[in-house]
Amino acid sequence: MAGSLGASIASGVPLALSTIREHKLRSALTVLGVIIGAGAIIGVGSIIAGLDGAITNILRSFGTETIIVFKFKIGFRVGHLTAEERVRKPLTLEHARAIEERCPSVRAVSPYLFPNWNMLHKVRYKGNDLFQVDLGGTESGYAGSGNAEIKHGRFFSDADNHHRLPVVVLGEDAHKALFSSLDPVGKMVEVDGHQFEVIGVMHRPPNQLPGDNDNRVLLPYFTMRKMFPNAVEHMLVVVAREGRLAAAMDEVRTVLRIERRVPHDKPDSFSLSTAEQMIEDFREVTSTVAIVMVVLSSIGLLVGGIGVMNIMLVSVTERTHEIGIRKALGARRQDIVVQFLTEAVVLTALGGIVGMIFGWSVSLAARLIFPSLPTAMPLWAAVLGVAVSVGVEIFFGIWPAGKAARLDPVVALRYE
Repeated sequence: MAGSLGASIASGVPLALSTIREHKLRSALTVLGVIIGAGAIIGVGSIIAGLDGAITNILRSFGTETIIVFKFKIGFRVGHLTAEERVRKPLTLEHARAIEERCPSVRAVSPYLFPNWNMLHKVRYKGNDLFQVDLGGTESGYAGSGNAEIKHGRFFSDADNHHRLPVVVLGEDAHKALFSSLDPVGKMVEVDGHQFEVIGVMHRPPNQLPGDNDNRVLLPYFTMRKMFPNAVEHMLVVVAREGRLAAAMDEVRTVLRIERRVPHDKPDSFSLSTAEQMIEDFREVTSTVAIVMVVLSSIGLLVGGIGVMNIMLVSVTERTHEIGIRKALGARRQDIVVQFLTEAVVLTALGGIVGMIFGWSVSLAARLIFPSLPTAMPLWAAVLGVAVSVGVEIFFGIWPAGKAARLDPVVALRYE
């Protein structure tokens, strides 16, 4: 039985290739939907896989011991803020001090003060203006979080902070936009109309999203408070002691619940985020996107499947006499079914391979056109694209193959 089936398949493959050669245009049009569907699956899969790798590396660069504390969940999320999240009170400097004093598993805490979000902030140097800057105020400990590696000059010190000195540290792209290749250290810039001395330039942070510019403009925390006395929004960057992340999170949560007077039967009025949690959130979002894109891409495979079924029905009609001769010579229904299914599989497998090349080309083109968009060619996307295309065509080829197998040999032999 198995040997007979293998022989049928072995003899069906050359016959299928011969049919494709004889009807090149028809075969190409038949599998066009398969090529587009498989190519879309592979192209989308490569982009999602590239983003997954890039974003995972970015988030992990925050550090395995770093906790980001904010009044609501940051990072990747599905849906809008809830009504309860919108009315939460901001975190404060006092919260940072309480964590620093009462959490033994915490190594360092850096408050980060945001300016008023309803303002457009600008930095100027000798007629060069830079808008949409990421203005913030923080303390010297921020440099130890891995996000402020100094390229030129230095980061501000505790003395700069406590004396509210007018000093500023610039991000790498902010430096290039304002000074080009000049050394900015010691030069004066204007930040929202106030004069500041540039004391340092930071490298672009490793946890920056692809395509983002490093337009950070950082001031000492108390200088920022002096400049924006009405600013209240804080983010806390908490660094746990090595190997004590879970304990640090429990301690921070306990301290903040006490400080913010959260009743024991109510949920937290703040959010603690770690790199691994943000990676999980990101993958939850991308998995939903991937499912939607695969479903949309499958429309092309559905169209291709209908095309293959139509061509196979035409082929059955054209080869009715041939089928009659084969059945008269002893061919069984199984042999006829295997013959036509083999033709469908060979045709769609070739379409799947062409689709894989098309998808790889889409991925390569996306990388060339958008250099900041990471792409990768995962094996699972290629296998899935070809396997789904072949599976769809087998499904659509069963009925024409069955119709051919059910033909009466006498009637088939009389067919002209």
